[in-house]
Amino acid sequence: MTKPLLLDLFCGAGGAAMGYHRAGFDVVGVDIKPQPHYPFTFVQADALDALEGELGDVDRFDFIHASPPCQRYMTGGLVNRRAHPDLLGLVRSRLIDAQVPWVIENVPAAPMRQDLLFGLPLRRHRLFEFETERPMPDLTMSCHHSGPIVGVYGNPHGQAGAWPGMLPGSLDSWRAAMEIDWMTAKEISQAIPPAYTAYVGWKLRRCVSASG
Repeated sequence: MTKPLLLDLFCGAGGAAMGYHRAGFDVVGVDIKPQPHYPFTFVQADALDALEGELGDVDRFDFIHASPPCQRYMTGGLVNRRAHPDLLGLVRSRLIDAQVPWVIENVPAAPMRQDLLFGLPLRRHRLFEFETERPMPDLTMSCHHSGPIVGVYGNPHGQAGAWPGMLPGSLDSWRAAMEIDWMTAKEISQAIPPAYTAYVGWKLRRCVSASG
């Protein structure tokens, strides 16, 4: 049986891709920077050019995932927000024009609908916004911070963790919390936990099957 094909834009080292793979998708990743650890088919290209047909007809994909750079929308003073591009609106417009089912992922302060919020037992909150032409089934918010958590951002923070009360932050603890064993610490700090997109991917497959 042929697997659905997903285009993974702004793919980084493949955290989102691994989740979709676990949900039964074949994945093609696109990023403007080299990604030597990306675990699936990878094309180095501008994501916006890919939506304009650089990889061929975009409608050959069953679904598109896009994670435009999040630094513009981050809070907490870790980055100079104004120094980073504001691409989310442009990416959303290009996705709508592509007429392929899509999802955008970004940080909680990004200007997007909160169709789904993930937290899990680690501090790695992410929003997901979905194309609205077809309804998504059974999407619920998930955020579990009832016990000690790992903070995955910036650099590993050692035994003290990122903040008081957090678990130690090391490459090993980050890999365990994120369920990612193939990335460097720098790559993990930019990654989406595969558990997030595995959940989204299973829902998408049900949705596409029901509407097909």
